[in-house]
Amino acid sequence: MRLNTVWMTAAAALCTVAGMAAADVSQSRSTDPTSLIGTQFASLLGAEHQTVDRMSNAELTAMAVGPKLVVPKLAVKGGAAKAPAAGRGAAPAADPAKPVLIEYSAAWLYSQAAPAGDAQWECLKTALYFEARGESLKGQFAVAEVILNRVDSGRFPGTVCGVVQQGGRGGCQFSYNCDGNRDVMSERGAADLSGRIARVMLDGAPRGLTAGATYFHTRSVRPSWSRRFAQTTAIGAHLFYRQN
Repeated sequence: MRLNTVWMTAAAALCTVAGMAAADVSQSRSTDPTSLIGTQFASLLGAEHQTVDRMSNAELTAMAVGPKLVVPKLAVKGGAAKAPAAGRGAAPAADPAKPVLIEYSAAWLYSQAAPAGDAQWECLKTALYFEARGESLKGQFAVAEVILNRVDSGRFPGTVCGVVQQGGRGGCQFSYNCDGNRDVMSERGAADLSGRIARVMLDGAPRGLTAGATYFHTRSVRPSWSRRFAQTTAIGAHLFYRQN
């Protein structure tokens, strides 16, 4: 009987200790901040899974791929990329938000890609070769400006070839077309340089040398029309004019 009483007392004490431990653990869990964070994180994950489950396949694909990068297409001809022509068949105007930066130096021109193009490029290259190959680089760029200014003016043909091949009163606007000689570009270096200048100008280089000139002549002559127009500048052997 005495032994039974001892066992019962011990059992009661053990239950008391166990209850205290359970209460201690319960109290510790209720005040543990990591337990609350875990509960909130699980709730957020559940909400995210529900949102994803409601999305269409197209929306899921767009989210995985990300935004598309739109790249403007370039017209490619003869293995060289160039911007598509604009306006009346002339070179595209330079984008004022992203101006074309150029240097009037042979080193800069030869650092560019090898030039190529269509008939308009060939016509501008030929005109620069025969009209200005003996001039400085600025002088050659200036002649290119005159040709492209004519294309844009509305008073002349709307293409480069139309401008340089245009006839006049008993002659041609550009003398090399009426001198009776075969238009053979025998100086390879000069021809390559003319082609590079033509390519840069047709690709939208700024025209800041001649102040919008649409006429020029050499210093050795004085055509009658030069008295009617305003002279804009003089570069090398050429004088440049703008029609009033």
